Amino acid sequence: MSLFSRVKPLSTILAEGGDTEHGLKRSLGPWALTAMGIGAIIGTGIFVLTGVASATRAGPALTVSFVVAGIVSVLAALCYAEVSSKIPISGSAYTYTYATLGEFLAWIVGWGLVFEYALGAATVSVGWSGYFTFIIHTLFNWNIPQAWQHSHWDATPGIANLPAAGIVLLITALLVRGTKESGLVNAIIVTFKVVVVLFFIAIGVGHIDKANYHLAAGPLTHAGGYFPFGWGGAIAGAAFMFFAYIGFDAVSTAAEEARNPKKDLPFAIIMSLGICTVLYIVVAAILDGIVPFYKLNVAFPVAFAMNYVGLAWAGVVISFGAIAGLTTVMLVMMFGQTRIFFAMSRDKLIPPSFVRLHPVWRTPFFSQIFFGVLIAIAGALFPISILGSATNMGTLIAFILVSLAVPVLRKRHPELQGTFTVSFGPYLIPVLTAVSSLFLIYFLKVGNPLVWGFFPIVWLAFLVWGVIGLTLYFTYGRRKSTVALQEAERVAITQPRVN
Repeated sequence: MSLFSRVKPLSTILAEGGDTEHGLKRSLGPWALTAMGIGAIIGTGIFVLTGVASATRAGPALTVSFVVAGIVSVLAALCYAEVSSKIPISGSAYTYTYATLGEFLAWIVGWGLVFEYALGAATVSVGWSGYFTFIIHTLFNWNIPQAWQHSHWDATPGIANLPAAGIVLLITALLVRGTKESGLVNAIIVTFKVVVVLFFIAIGVGHIDKANYHLAAGPLTHAGGYFPFGWGGAIAGAAFMFFAYIGFDAVSTAAEEARNPKKDLPFAIIMSLGICTVLYIVVAAILDGIVPFYKLNVAFPVAFAMNYVGLAWAGVVISFGAIAGLTTVMLVMMFGQTRIFFAMSRDKLIPPSFVRLHPVWRTPFFSQIFFGVLIAIAGALFPISILGSATNMGTLIAFILVSLAVPVLRKRHPELQGTFTVSFGPYLIPVLTAVSSLFLIYFLKVGNPLVWGFFPIVWLAFLVWGVIGLTLYFTYGRRKSTVALQEAERVAITQPRVN
């Protein structure tokens, strides 16, 4: 078989998902999955990155940036909803690609998703650390030594960000304990987080100064007006703020732990994305209405806006909401990342240690601990800007390949009837998803350091990760995978190719 025709039979994939004796425990309903999606989406984007995006890229047009990024996410969500309803199995885009586009591209997607979730959790841990140290200073007038709250490459250099590493290890312990328990904690925190966002909206709307939407041109305000950086700045803001939407796809990684995945996964994906998109646009509009955009280049913009209008107590409340929000994002990203590796290990593309379940809690404890330690190290040693941009890169690559899976799945397996189908035929929405994702990948270069004077470091980081992954695939996975062994024994189940 060639690289692109070696697919994993859908009969095998669906049988694995139905193995209730040896598989993962089904304990999540539609609203628990929706809460998981909201928990993953609302976090660093709204509480940390909005200020930087507004001050350096989009200005008041940040609302337009959120609309553009939201449209790309909605297009991808439609593709995810259709494919996840037909293949309700743990592994998200990795599994979908294996069943449609073949093992080689599935490996690329799986390796990219590991990159996305691991670095995404590390990114959020750095933001969590910033709010945590802010609260400690504000309430107790005590500062963690600078050397232990910043990495070597931060603007304020240190040795390592210990609070970032500490929260990652704490969440790792929670996830090892069990899905149901971590899901309950997530639901409680998500409720509090959404209440805090609504709290900011309710108070902030009364302090909007419409003049902030149309500031005069100047050294700080650039071209002034609603688009001080032009339309290019608004698009660059969309590429940067795409991080704010990362998370809805993590819902699909819980397919084998959902009680009714064919119905509940599409519901949770679309519902969580829709709720968060509306909240983002409203918060961005209020934020830029309260504070002149050029003053928002801070790590805690929402709390800063409350302080700006003299409501310091509200800033403290919002800071606690930010801590809760960032915690749930890390929880869901770290949950999803290990489920990707669980699926890849089950396919024997990586060593079998990563598929081992705890004898009592039935969670992939080895994988969770292994990556928990690596994520803690990344959060402690690397700056948030590079981690965030690299996370966006991995996500957009996955979106492109999931969109391609929609027409291929319809062609190869017309007998599969999911509970959700993308409208306008098998090509329009998937092609729009792929093209718009490539568009945002291009604009990721804005605001990122260049290597050799022309190559964005975020592209280079993903390229290096990809080379490492391909090396592992061709030296281990391609020879050891279940499909490869079936092929060698001449018992592989072939599927019709797409002409």
